Amino acid sequence: MVGWSSTAARAPEIGSAGATGNDGETVHPVGSHLLWGDPDPLWAVGDWRPDEVRVVKADPQNRIAVLGTCAASDEELRLGLFAARGGALRHLTNWAGSYTAVVQVGRRVTVCGDLAGARPVFYTPWAGGTAYATAALPLADLIEANLDFGHLAALLAAPDVPDAVHDSTPYEGVRRIPPGHALILRAGAREIAGYEPVASLAVAAPSADPDSAVDAVRDALVEAVRARLAAPRHVPGTDVDPGPVPGMGPAERRAARGMPVPGIGADLSGGPASGTLALLAAGLPGAPGTVLGHGTGAGERLLAVTFNDLAVRGREAELERAGTLAANPRLHHVVVAGGEEVLPYADLDGPLTDEPGPSLVSAARHRARLASGSADHFTGYGARQVLDAHPARLADLLMDRKRRHLVRPVAALAKADGSVMVPARVYAAARKLARTPYRSGVDVLAERLLHRRFEEPGGAVGASLAALTWARPGPAARWLTGEALAEVSVRLQAGGGRAGVGPGQRPGDFRARAALARYAADVRVLEQAAEIRFQRLHAPFLDNQVVRACRSLPEALRVQPGARAAILRTVLEGAGVGDLPPGWGAPSHASSAAAARTGLRAFADPLIGLFDTPLLAQAGLVEARVVRKALRAASEGETLPLDGLADLVSLEVWLRRLLSRRGTCWTGTPARQRAVPAGIVPQGRALGAGAGRHA
Repeated sequence: MVGWSSTAARAPEIGSAGATGNDGETVHPVGSHLLWGDPDPLWAVGDWRPDEVRVVKADPQNRIAVLGTCAASDEELRLGLFAARGGALRHLTNWAGSYTAVVQVGRRVTVCGDLAGARPVFYTPWAGGTAYATAALPLADLIEANLDFGHLAALLAAPDVPDAVHDSTPYEGVRRIPPGHALILRAGAREIAGYEPVASLAVAAPSADPDSAVDAVRDALVEAVRARLAAPRHVPGTDVDPGPVPGMGPAERRAARGMPVPGIGADLSGGPASGTLALLAAGLPGAPGTVLGHGTGAGERLLAVTFNDLAVRGREAELERAGTLAANPRLHHVVVAGGEEVLPYADLDGPLTDEPGPSLVSAARHRARLASGSADHFTGYGARQVLDAHPARLADLLMDRKRRHLVRPVAALAKADGSVMVPARVYAAARKLARTPYRSGVDVLAERLLHRRFEEPGGAVGASLAALTWARPGPAARWLTGEALAEVSVRLQAGGGRAGVGPGQRPGDFRARAALARYAADVRVLEQAAEIRFQRLHAPFLDNQVVRACRSLPEALRVQPGARAAILRTVLEGAGVGDLPPGWGAPSHASSAAAARTGLRAFADPLIGLFDTPLLAQAGLVEARVVRKALRAASEGETLPLDGLADLVSLEVWLRRLLSRRGTCWTGTPARQRAVPAGIVPQGRALGAGAGRHA
């Protein structure tokens, strides 16, 4: 989605055919469909389905556009438009589904971002007004932006710290709306407004009843799944199908073109999140396999896809649970076997994504699974981030004088570590965090980066202790140059003067929101990198109403061991689904670390070759020999932060794809068709002259 708001003086120059920039060129997005025109036009760009783009008008000066999956009826959209006229922005984010809402009231345009950050909104000053979009790359093309290496350094040094990344993007001059905020434009003038209340540091939030909170999560998840089931079913390739081909039926022709199977599907990893969504999607009224089903044909069943990693051991119990769940007659189970060819780091070729993200190193792995999925495919992405307790929430409990609720989580850590000193260490760290001001915590991180202090305790207890801080270094920080770390340190210290960042929030709630935003951004990168044509990935756990419901869960409930599995089990029981297999809900993330280690070992030589002359070194962010040494050590079994190596490799891959790009996201601009320069200028730490339009 792309649009802009112009100043009143320049309004005649901006029309539905495009806009006139500072150099007199008329521009409009490539592959766009105009939703409304002068003087503040809005386009939908790309292969949107007809039901995914809706525009409701009250009159020529008041209208609302919703892009994505939204369960609201036209009448509800109209009521939302009237509410937004009076400033009730939160009402625009209450409907079930995953969508972006744009409201135009006269010359005032309001664009609402989501709570998780999975559907971000970007903006940039341009042509005397403001251009905005749901992707940063087109805006960078529009203003011919250079790369922002300070932002890239912050992504490596402190990715979870809002004061480090703030509202910046990889492109200079292109800004991001924070999650839970809206962009308000009045004749080109900008305002960023928050629509979601945040828990206060001084006043304890009213404690919700646990049963009522879990019921709210169940209702939100059911409505999120139902919103997808109620949407018209899409049959991939019907608009381009050449007709009967000798020896090939429709299914074979779709497979030959790499198209997904029609209908509804879901991941079925054996873990609680994907299993919950698969069982809900198969069992709700209107779902495949039910009396009210309205899919691609009679007898349709939900396609459940399980990925079996042949190169990594240790998932046997999880796969067995997936098979037990798939015995449901409403499910059609497909097991996708993957060997060494789909390990992380095996295939680093792929499309250019809007932004870098660590999931780039495993995109081919996910693409292999999704290629066997359906046109509408449910995933459990985000369940851990919205349901689990960040370790810093222990400090929130201390601030609310709820010490007794620390007993079970601390006892579980002590059992895992085997040390009687664990309770005292955890309690001391939580107490220290509860008494530390936010600004002091960020200043400590700035000092740690400046003096290269990255030592942290190991093991599960060590990870929890390290997380009991306001801010901590990223896993890749240890491999950055002193200059890059100093730059991030300055960004952190400069953030102290910004209002509304950090201070006023509780440490656990603040850290959990930041972690969710980072994860949602990486899911967005994964969705672009592993894209299957005509397929839609659905992540209900990242929907607004599900995130809200999960945030209402009492901290005392979510910090207990096994809370996520218990909550989802209750959700399924409330929806009429029982008889879950033994061991359902057991942790499943250990196998991903094993896969990363195996991939590093198997593809060490090409990875080391990637850093022979890395662009990251040309930009002054790393020293090539240091990264090569780390990759070699990790491939030989040395204990190193695997997430940090994934961050480095993915950013290097992303930069190479970016600089090999040709063309632009805009048409009607002959001057913007020039080729990209061959490299990065290390002295200025910027792309060559004019190269930023391809950034």
